[in-house]
Amino acid sequence: MRFENMRNIREDRDIKQKDIAKILNVSQNTYSQYETGVISLTAEILIKLSDFYDVSIDYLLDRTNNPKLNK
Repeated sequence: MRFENMRNIREDRDIKQKDIAKILNVSQNTYSQYETGVISLTAEILIKLSDFYDVSIDYLLDRTNNPKLNK
C-alpha cells in the first residue's frame, strides 16, 4: 500500500527523501520503502512524522484527507 499523503506532504514542503530519512535516523532507501508500503511503518516512525509535519497519523496513512490533529 502506497502512502500518497505521506509523499505529497513531503513534496509539498520541498523536502527530499534523504532529508526526512536523516530526521528519522533511517536510510533514504528505508524511507522510500515506507512511502511505497514495501516495509511497515512503526509506531515510533509514525509519531515522529506526525509531530514533524503537525498532521494526524490517520492523514499520513491515507485514512482521511483532513490533515488536522484532534487536540
